[in-house]
Amino acid sequence: MKIVIPGGTGQLGHLLARSFRAGGDEVVVVGRGAGGDGRTVPWDGRTVGPWAAELDGADVVINLAGRSVNCRYTEANKKEMMSSRVDSTRAVGLAIARAVRPPRVWLQMSSAAIYAHRFDAANDEATGLIGGDEPGVPAYWRFSIDIVKAWEQTQAAAETPATRKVAMRTTMVMSPDRGGVFDVLLGLTRRGLGGTIAGGRQWMSWVHGADFVRAVALLIERADISGPVNITAPNPLPQRDFMAALRAASGTRIALPATRWMAEIGAFFLRTDTELTLRSRRVVPGRLRDAGFAFEFPEWPAAAADLVARWRESGGRRRPTGVS
Repeated sequence: MKIVIPGGTGQLGHLLARSFRAGGDEVVVVGRGAGGDGRTVPWDGRTVGPWAAELDGADVVINLAGRSVNCRYTEANKKEMMSSRVDSTRAVGLAIARAVRPPRVWLQMSSAAIYAHRFDAANDEATGLIGGDEPGVPAYWRFSIDIVKAWEQTQAAAETPATRKVAMRTTMVMSPDRGGVFDVLLGLTRRGLGGTIAGGRQWMSWVHGADFVRAVALLIERADISGPVNITAPNPLPQRDFMAALRAASGTRIALPATRWMAEIGAFFLRTDTELTLRSRRVVPGRLRDAGFAFEFPEWPAAAADLVARWRESGGRRRPTGVS
């Protein structure tokens, strides 16, 4: 197969490109920065350009483009988070529409952040609650949901009748690569900062990188699956239990807890936002399970142990993620 990955110079692009190339597929990364595995062609992430020729005759396009949400939610950053997703998705849709031989499937990165902040039940694709109207949460949390809605609506509006569309509502993808979310969480844990935050009741949803890659492969092959699909492990857990398992896997005993106001101060100095740690994200993979997908790492303690071992084997110095 020929697989084109716009926005593929970051962590997820590396995971996918390495796996597909190892299987003998041709992979072309489209990105604004260096760092893609193998052949990389440039784009601006916003408009159709010469890169679009790569989609003509390709089998699969996987659009991963979008500015990281791990930042302070300033007006400038919020504008860039939204525009980088909507503009790149629109450009990919236009490129597919203009192709003489369009790809048979378009996998579009999305986010499980579209679901409501809740503690009572898990969110799957069929019965999950879309967020935005939850009582008692900061009003600006709605912005993350608006981003995902705009992202998915842009893909849905693209006129690509010959190309199947899948919106990948992905949770935190855990791999030992430098700069990824697991690398950050492990670093905090090893420094004694991996304790509970604001009581630790908030749910954390995650997926091991190996299962993420395998889920993407399944979505490519299953012509009967389209629309939103949750890519997440089947067993989310509260933040206090999540971090306890990570401490156990890393052999760390010290774990300083943080109150909500301490988390606010820490987020300020880390140039990030507390929504990423305080919002309860309880998401399960309904459609993947219905499709018969078997997770290699369904439980976090075993996944954490595997990831720590891989991180140590690499000396904690795996390649940094790029900018897409």
